[in-house]
Amino acid sequence: MRRRRMGALHVVGESRVSSFQQQQPPAVALAAAGKNGHGAVVEEIHGLIRVYKDGHVERPPAIPDVPCTWGGTAPGAPGGVVARDVVVDRATGVWARLYAPTAPAGGRLPVVVYFHGGGFCVGSAAWSCYHEFLTQMAARAGCAVMSVDYRLAPEHRLPAAFDDGLAAVRWLRHQAGLASRAAANDELSWWRARCGFDRVFLMGDSAGANIAFHVAARLGQGHLGALSPLAVRGAVLVQPFFGGEARTASEKTMAQPPRSALTLPTSDCYWRLALPAGAGRDHPWCNPLSRAAPRLETLPLPPLLVCVSEADILRDRNLELCRAMHKAGKSVEQAVYGGVGHAFQVLHNCHLSQPRTQEMLAHIKAFVSAR
Repeated sequence: MRRRRMGALHVVGESRVSSFQQQQPPAVALAAAGKNGHGAVVEEIHGLIRVYKDGHVERPPAIPDVPCTWGGTAPGAPGGVVARDVVVDRATGVWARLYAPTAPAGGRLPVVVYFHGGGFCVGSAAWSCYHEFLTQMAARAGCAVMSVDYRLAPEHRLPAAFDDGLAAVRWLRHQAGLASRAAANDELSWWRARCGFDRVFLMGDSAGANIAFHVAARLGQGHLGALSPLAVRGAVLVQPFFGGEARTASEKTMAQPPRSALTLPTSDCYWRLALPAGAGRDHPWCNPLSRAAPRLETLPLPPLLVCVSEADILRDRNLELCRAMHKAGKSVEQAVYGGVGHAFQVLHNCHLSQPRTQEMLAHIKAFVSAR
């Protein structure tokens, strides 16, 4: 198989960058590949993932993992956020990081089930950038958060991530049942006591937004049966990672800087690794508007908020999805953030990242508060 290398993802502009480990130069990496017994490198996104001929996968530490107590989120911190890690499914190893404000402003909080980005192939609920963003979202948007660490491709190709999303909602339903009966006083009582389980929102960025979309559709189709006492009120899709064989204008013409989180070759590589072997980019899990996908009119979806980045190669595909949703009679809101690219809200790789992130958090808070 022909070896493919993509451009690197660099995170700049934050103090945490200095703690990242330096990656080996390409020449050194290639020499190592020939000595480790795994054969040639057949797919690579430099600095993020390397897949060998025998199926062995390496993920360099592009972004550091942090513990749930990192960043001053200890219980009792005035105006702060508390976080804890929990096992969601022992059979698969799926876990989640739970967040909640230490001093919620009256009443129970809406619950956001969050799926991180990373092309289905990289990323973690423990990555420092997601821990920072979700701590901030819990505080500023006034919500409890369940950040799901789902299984990654290519070891676990789709639909594994969708299945893990359903498992997370199943776990949440169990917690809601415990809360409604006041049936347990355990290490999660603090979190359940803050949660309004009748106001659940699915959310994710990039590949995580794709997961949120498909989990919402599956829930609407009854894949978990009755959700009560849970109630899913909406979904927030941040720069949703979809694709297709035909290129959009922004995919073809939008030049990306070297530090961009997503380029077209990188996107293609993620899809080759994430979709079932041999599937093309018009597979319904990649392209919900393809002829092979279910008609949007038939999908039972909750109200959607789609957050689009102006300088993202996915911009036109995201806007096309919004138009198709409107045409299908779905409730959809869109917000476009000027001058920023893919994943700006977690990577802070642009001088406009911080103000645009605050705009996004305000939009998320308004969308959640209205439901």
